[in-house]
Amino acid sequence: MIRVLIADDSAMMRKMLKKMLETDPDIEVIAAARDGNDVVDKARELAPDVITMDVNMPGQDGITALQYIVNEKICPVVMVSSLTQEGAMTTFEALELGAFDFVGKPGGTVSSNMESVAAELLSKVKAAAGMKRGRKAPERLARASRQPAAKLTAISSGKIMKVVAMGISTGGPKVIYEVLPLLPRDINAAMFMVQHMPPNFTATYAKRLNDACQVEVIEAQAGMKVEAGVVYVGSGGRHLNLVKNAAGEVLLRLPTKPDHLFVPSVSVMMESVLNIYGRRTIGVIMTGMGDDGADAMVNIRRAGGITIAESEESAIVFGMPNEAIKRGGAEIVAPIWDIAQEIMKAVKR
Repeated sequence: MIRVLIADDSAMMRKMLKKMLETDPDIEVIAAARDGNDVVDKARELAPDVITMDVNMPGQDGITALQYIVNEKICPVVMVSSLTQEGAMTTFEALELGAFDFVGKPGGTVSSNMESVAAELLSKVKAAAGMKRGRKAPERLARASRQPAAKLTAISSGKIMKVVAMGISTGGPKVIYEVLPLLPRDINAAMFMVQHMPPNFTATYAKRLNDACQVEVIEAQAGMKVEAGVVYVGSGGRHLNLVKNAAGEVLLRLPTKPDHLFVPSVSVMMESVLNIYGRRTIGVIMTGMGDDGADAMVNIRRAGGITIAESEESAIVFGMPNEAIKRGGAEIVAPIWDIAQEIMKAVKR
């Protein structure tokens, strides 16, 4: 059983979260806390496998409580945050302080329609429990950050030689820091990344990544011209597509169609990139639940492009990369701490 401690100042939310979590026979909610002080005390006493924690709580808030829990290495924490700009900033602060991942409350601080994120919550709690129980090796994720980025050198050229299409989901907001910051500023490739994330969060996500990277990281906006050395992060609630104009320039489009389980979708983005760049496409699939991007990886490889999937050794959730591997869509399989090097090798091929 996965033993979960819930922390939320709303009695209604505590009840709702308990009901949602216990629909899974592998999860038991062992206690609930009403504020930051309460959750720290109960975490120390009960040693849960996972904590779900509201960001905004009275007295000692979720961020302060998180620091105690992380510093004392009690267990992984999944933040439950409101889908606002302020909520996004606080959530990413929590991730940088050591939270495992987050789930957004679709209706605000006290949300009556949490059922819409039930599957996401359950998957992230289970993934976090896997970290707690040692099925993964999170301590090794610091390896890449210790490697000098200068070792990854690029070949300069006047035009974009390759394009990198990256897809990532559960666990991604943390582990992507083991990849993008290692890419050199002069990389001769344009890069597109879809991280499954709600609207109002991707702009803050891109800004924080940009502050940590040598390459430029920006939230994709319709009409932007595609350039080398830039990572275009798909905007929450819109697909990331490409179109070539009459002058031969490649521009971004952000449609809301086609309908898909995820918007933005890794598959939709990768197929659009492949349609424009063909065999110059490098597909990269990292941690995530489900199979978004798996068939697109197969198509990229068949077209002569290069495909890279994260290995089970490091993947927090081995769903997306595993599906790409099983379907024959992964030419290269590597742990997260080697992905940046594999991207650079692919760019130079």
